[in-house]
Amino acid sequence: MTTLLKNVTNSIWHAFNTLQQDGSGFVGKSKLKVLTANIATLLDLYGVERGLDHYRSTPTLNFDHYLYYLGQEVFSSLSAELPLSLLRNYETKIDEVCWLVCHKDFHMNDAYYNEEAVYQLFRIFCMMADLYNDDLDDNQFTVKIHPSEALIVVKQLLNSLGLDYNNEEKYDYLKKSDDSLEFNEFLEILRFKDYDKVNDYVASICEAIGDIYQTLIMDVVKKGYLFRRGYVLPTFREYFFVLQPCELTYYKHHTDREVCGTIALNSRFMVKPSISSSGKIERIQKFTLVSGDRTFELGAQDHKTRLQWISALQLAITYSTGREGFQRDAVNRRKQQRELEARKRQEEEQLRSIHLKQLQETNVQLEQEKLARLAAESQARQYEAVAREDSRRVAELEDVKLCLEKMLEDEIQAKRDEEIVRALQARVLAEEWEKREELEQLQIEQKNLLELERQKRIEFEHRQQENESRFRDAEQKLRQLEDERKKLDRELRMARQKITLSEENKGIVEAKLQAMAPTYRKAPDFMIRRTQSFVASDRPVVVAVPR
Repeated sequence: MTTLLKNVTNSIWHAFNTLQQDGSGFVGKSKLKVLTANIATLLDLYGVERGLDHYRSTPTLNFDHYLYYLGQEVFSSLSAELPLSLLRNYETKIDEVCWLVCHKDFHMNDAYYNEEAVYQLFRIFCMMADLYNDDLDDNQFTVKIHPSEALIVVKQLLNSLGLDYNNEEKYDYLKKSDDSLEFNEFLEILRFKDYDKVNDYVASICEAIGDIYQTLIMDVVKKGYLFRRGYVLPTFREYFFVLQPCELTYYKHHTDREVCGTIALNSRFMVKPSISSSGKIERIQKFTLVSGDRTFELGAQDHKTRLQWISALQLAITYSTGREGFQRDAVNRRKQQRELEARKRQEEEQLRSIHLKQLQETNVQLEQEKLARLAAESQARQYEAVAREDSRRVAELEDVKLCLEKMLEDEIQAKRDEEIVRALQARVLAEEWEKREELEQLQIEQKNLLELERQKRIEFEHRQQENESRFRDAEQKLRQLEDERKKLDRELRMARQKITLSEENKGIVEAKLQAMAPTYRKAPDFMIRRTQSFVASDRPVVVAVPR
């Protein structure tokens, strides 16, 4: 799709939408031939509308098919390197033709706007709006403007009327809403009913709309009064200048329509501020536009105005070679930013849904763990009943208890010894790590000294010998710590052997007890272990020997 067709697609859709009377999304080819002929005539093309008779076999076309035909048969004949001024001229003419077709759909019942103001708002809407396809019907299209774009127009219009936007809370919903607006809704937003009783309000709002139209559609980067040095008489004269990306036009007065002169801008132009040779502050702050052998000397009333014009001229020169104007490029950048934010919101929604799903799964796991805990508590109560039954037999095992308590004390002592050995081993390991960190710190200091004291090599070598001596001492200490750790390991193994020996003694005692009471039923091992678990470690064990 060419740049021109992309820029006028929204206005063509409004004309297409007016031609369809049944709301089906289709328009007869006979009506489209008239619209195509008018558009082609503006582009110096003739007879291209006759191709509609042979395009597709249906008597009607939807907007997508018609737009494809325009791109292939009408706009494809245009050069892709059209200058920005000619591109803007074509856009204006095509928008006027489309407005003539659809302006009756937007007829205002009152005198709130004049027809020119509505047309200007129509072009502003078409530039800032987007074409949407209906999700339910592929043949239906609509052009809507995003609320954030509408809010930009509202702000500029209120500022032009001298009203404070910050006090207008009724427009705050446009910041949060994502519901795009059609042209009729857009016009309704711009009806400031609270202020329409002000004297000459209609003329004021129409003038404000004209200023916004000049800024957004005509791509006026800046306008105001400047001084220009003449060719014949080298004196400065004041003119009203209007700056656009492709040209700088000046008039005798801001109300004049007759152009005094035009400076065509391109990428070869440069803006240079002029510096006074005397060093004094001059009445006119001068700056020059230079392009090869051509030089235009301009001047502003003050230094601030000169800086503003220099910045605006540099911006206009930057966009002079582009295929799109400054304002349309800004609209496209805002649209890309909104699409990026929409993708981020969608990703956040996906992450939120994933988190909710994980939360639900966690809740299910918690319920399962709760049921498992209840089952464990039930089992614990059963074990408690068994323990109470075992406690009644403690009186019969008092003699066995003494032997078991002695063995238990030996085992506890062995475990304590093991814990002491482990603590000592942990301390030795901690000291070892501290020594290693100290060695690493010494190495870092050596590297820093090498980098910082290259010119003092003799002193550095002396310090290096000292560090190496310290390093060897640390290594010797490390080896001593290693020996101590090995010694502790041997003591740990001896403690484990003691534990093993105590366990063997325990088995011998149990065997003797069984031999002393052969007539009694042999108690299961798990009952003995359970009895041991319920015996307090600080109470003596009494073993009962059967008579």
